[in-house]
Amino acid sequence: MSWATEEFAEVNLGDKRLNARLIKLCDRFSDSPESPINQACIDWAETKAAYRFFKNDNVEVEKILDAHCAKTAQRAKKHQTVLALQDTSYFVYTNHLRTRGLGKISLKKGKNVDKIYSVGLMMHTCLAVTTTGLPLGLLDQQIVARQLRTKTTGKAKPHDRLPVEEKESYRWLSALENANTSVEGYEVVTVCDREADFYDLFRCGYENDVSLLVRANTNRTINRSSRYAEKGVEKLWEYMRRQPEAGSYTIPISQVNKTRHRKKRNERIATVNVRYAKFILNPPRNHFKYNKEELPDIEMYAIYAQEPYPPNNVEAIEWMLLTNIPVSSFDSAYEKIRWYCLRWRIEMFFKFIKSGFRAEACRLSHGNRLARYLTIISIVAWRLFLITLIARTEPSTPCNRFMSESEWKVLFMKEKKGKPFPKEPPSIDKIVIWISKLGGYLDRENDGPPGTVALWRGWKRLADLTEGWNLATNFGICG
Repeated sequence: MSWATEEFAEVNLGDKRLNARLIKLCDRFSDSPESPINQACIDWAETKAAYRFFKNDNVEVEKILDAHCAKTAQRAKKHQTVLALQDTSYFVYTNHLRTRGLGKISLKKGKNVDKIYSVGLMMHTCLAVTTTGLPLGLLDQQIVARQLRTKTTGKAKPHDRLPVEEKESYRWLSALENANTSVEGYEVVTVCDREADFYDLFRCGYENDVSLLVRANTNRTINRSSRYAEKGVEKLWEYMRRQPEAGSYTIPISQVNKTRHRKKRNERIATVNVRYAKFILNPPRNHFKYNKEELPDIEMYAIYAQEPYPPNNVEAIEWMLLTNIPVSSFDSAYEKIRWYCLRWRIEMFFKFIKSGFRAEACRLSHGNRLARYLTIISIVAWRLFLITLIARTEPSTPCNRFMSESEWKVLFMKEKKGKPFPKEPPSIDKIVIWISKLGGYLDRENDGPPGTVALWRGWKRLADLTEGWNLATNFGICG
């Protein structure tokens, strides 16, 4: 049984043929992660069937996601705490001039043109990971064609006059609610970056008893006794700097080369001091619903991590994290910092989709078709991401959890020429090294762990080797 057959055992797209096609597409994309649709499919008939699938309006993205999210929830039940990482990524198809149904992502000014719009799709994803960083699957995903807000005149900003349900930021609340609908037997902690630092999200967590961990973006006024109180109020950053130090920890900072988008960074060891305190998060004074309903003050905890003595001409490390989970010691504060460090997993996940699967090169001619394609690619990317990371976090895991018998045996013969097969399947850490060597990884003594590009290329070559082996053995040419 292939992994996709097991993952989509309960999917219902309204037609058994569509269910079977979905499973086959997942297997094809998994075998050829860098390939376009026509190259991933084995022949012209299968390619036409794939394009018909993406064109079919009866194929609902929600039903594909529901089947996968149900499996994610089953995997999450094995863990006491699961982190639900939320973030947004934009897929740009500006050069695909014949593609319809796309949204305007951003507006820029050109040298000879006043307005230049980039067009594409916006994907907001909620990825479940363990507290050790192992990805379990998607809990929610929204793919939409974004519409730019029209400019208005006047003193008040447009977003001040809109309820949160009509704002683009509502995607954070929607994902928060969807990720917690199937929670049973384990705690879900939603982890977000600074874009999610707004009152309505914290209120949603407060009213639905959902745990949140968000990096602060605004030096807001806190601990107000009333809406227009002027005495006794404080700013968040100043309030936290007055708190006593609870402890410190050291972290290694890796070297980063200079690029067009970032400065050069040297390798070093940084010492970070940690403070934490409880505070009252008040609703904004200009909130749309202030005069229509009672907006609650919310009891929150802030964790302030700061590097007091950075090297000369180096920006100090500084994180302000907000959570509704009680923090009563340095250990619990440091635990939340480690959880937030795992938010980088979703950035790596988006890299898998964009760089590994080259999703922005797909030439499907409508946004709805691209949404179906991106949904399937996201699930396949999660599985390859899981295999990459499980080799680092749980290296002794048997490889037959993720590979067929013919796959690992072909790989073993390629790596261990002439040696007999082992009685037990090799561990996943060895398998990932062997696959990556097929993709160009050298496995020298001082080399780091294999990267995603080598793994993708090796996986594609392994699929070709396995197909040749299966053809040979089925027709009696070998052995």
